[in-house]
Amino acid sequence: MSGVVGVLALQGAFESHETVLRGLGCATQQVRTPDDLAKVNSLVIPGGESTTMSHLLLTSGLFDPLKERLVDRLPVFGTCAGMILLASHIEDGRPDQRCFSAIDIDVRRNAYGRQIDSFETDLDVQGIDGDFHAVFIRAPQVVRYGPGVHILARHDDDVVLAREGAVLVASFHPELTHDDRIHRLFIEMLLEV
Repeated sequence: MSGVVGVLALQGAFESHETVLRGLGCATQQVRTPDDLAKVNSLVIPGGESTTMSHLLLTSGLFDPLKERLVDRLPVFGTCAGMILLASHIEDGRPDQRCFSAIDIDVRRNAYGRQIDSFETDLDVQGIDGDFHAVFIRAPQVVRYGPGVHILARHDDDVVLAREGAVLVASFHPELTHDDRIHRLFIEMLLEV
């Protein structure tokens, strides 16, 4: 695979994503500044606390350059808080919280409850043979999705993995398992776009 996969490294489990990506043979770059962003051909936005990440994106000067790259179809994979930031609308976001509108979904933050309500479950994921064991930690919920959004996995009736064009989002944390198949889906997606 050519190119460098960036991992937004402002907050959250970015090192775990890097470990998985390197295990798949990807060159990675931690992204903390606009200069870092200019060096990458795709980006992973990890989980964390979405309001804090939104604030850090603004104070680091990354929000607007990243928004421009997303408009230009930068391939991106957002997990948990990353899903929230990539959404079109955050149903219960703070008034000062911004999102990128990179995928036509509306989300509700922490929809599955607080930290104590975190859980693990097996998912049937389109494009993957066998179940994927998923870790949900204060996970967001997709409350609306547009006609161009391709649903890859559900938990009960809730959409938990989806793709639209060059954007892949998960409400769970695939980087916290020993299973790299969701990251492989992202890498395969990079070969298509």
